[in-house]
Amino acid sequence: MQSAQDLKRRIKSVRNIGQITKAMELVAATKMRKAQELALDSRPYSYTALELLGILSRIEYVSLPPLLRKRPIEKTAFLIVVSDKGLAGAFNSAVIRKFEQYVRAEGIDPASPSYSFISVGQKARAYLVRRKANILASFTHAGDYTSMEQVRPLADVLVGGYLRGDFDRVIAFFTTFVTALRQDAVMREFLPIEYDAIAQSIEDTIPRAGRYSAFVRPASFLEDSRAEYLIEPAPAEVLAELAPRLLLIRIYHAILEANASEHSARRVAMKNASENAEELSENLDIEYNKSRQAAITNQIIEVTSGAQSISS
Repeated sequence: MQSAQDLKRRIKSVRNIGQITKAMELVAATKMRKAQELALDSRPYSYTALELLGILSRIEYVSLPPLLRKRPIEKTAFLIVVSDKGLAGAFNSAVIRKFEQYVRAEGIDPASPSYSFISVGQKARAYLVRRKANILASFTHAGDYTSMEQVRPLADVLVGGYLRGDFDRVIAFFTTFVTALRQDAVMREFLPIEYDAIAQSIEDTIPRAGRYSAFVRPASFLEDSRAEYLIEPAPAEVLAELAPRLLLIRIYHAILEANASEHSARRVAMKNASENAEELSENLDIEYNKSRQAAITNQIIEVTSGAQSISS
């Protein structure tokens, strides 16, 4: 049995850790709600832009811009979105595991020159360095509350590379926020831009359960849109201007989803850590009390034995 002094030190350390994890849990919960609110605030613009894209893309005589046109796939770029920090449970490993599953299923060699990678988060960059992958660009320290301007350099890298022919499609791996207790690692094709893919992306922005589930508005309503537009200067020019903005919106939503998922995963991880610290502290208290009781019993025995020896 450990000494009472050692047990006291362990109890103090465990309680201090419990206080830290409890504080981190509260901070993560606040950041998670803020990330969801940011996603909600961007939805009206997203719906309007998507509706416009749907209407213009149905016009038969319109020549689609390069970002909206499919072409033979010779080179692929992968966008991997994780976090800069740890202590978030399985958040980072779930995205990397999703990518690994895709790589094995498709027989892809990440070190091949046919594949390039864009990483978001220090954990993604560290993983790609270990895999000796061709890292085209790396973005870190995006912030807990990402803005459009912070995402724009990432969108510029994707648009520029696609237009130059550096790659023929972009596949993204990130985490979608479902509920506070569930976050799903998903794979989405970002380029070329397709109406159905963006509709699904926007529809996935709001969780299906919880505080914000009432804001869900199915993207299918866009199919029934009867809005009419007077387009100036021409539909093709409007589409050429609209396409990069839609990609920017989609990347922005992905980052917001990842942010909300990260904070949610960290909240759950810190909650579990706090509960474990509390349980361990209680067990150590019991062990400490037993140790004290044993020491007191030994002292009583020694006093009694000494008194008996004197009287005899």
